[in-house]
Amino acid sequence: MKFRNVTVVCLALLTAGMAWAGGAPVGKTQGVMTDARGMSLYTFDKDVAGSGKSACGGECLAIWPPLYAETSAKADGDFSVITRDDGKTQWAYKGKPLYYFAKDMTPGDTLGDNVKNVWHLIRD
Repeated sequence: MKFRNVTVVCLALLTAGMAWAGGAPVGKTQGVMTDARGMSLYTFDKDVAGSGKSACGGECLAIWPPLYAETSAKADGDFSVITRDDGKTQWAYKGKPLYYFAKDMTPGDTLGDNVKNVWHLIRD
């Protein structure tokens, strides 16, 4: 019986892992959008939805690192992939690029919400 339960759990984990393949590596923690590790994700008011561009460059990237996408990543529902000026790809949600906040150290941290009234968590 124990073997069967372990097999079911392993199959469930394998199926969940496959769901991330090709799609945006995001989830939700307590109603806040996170990456697959549980780190909070943010949008920037200065980014224009659907423009395919990020307004965060240079020093901004040290504080607000992008949620990079693999070059093979494909759009999936509300998630799309933009190409940054440096040629790297980044995930976007509803056309707005997604970022981390450098001061968020552990899953569930939300220290970047409303910084300068232009950085925001994505909530339900």
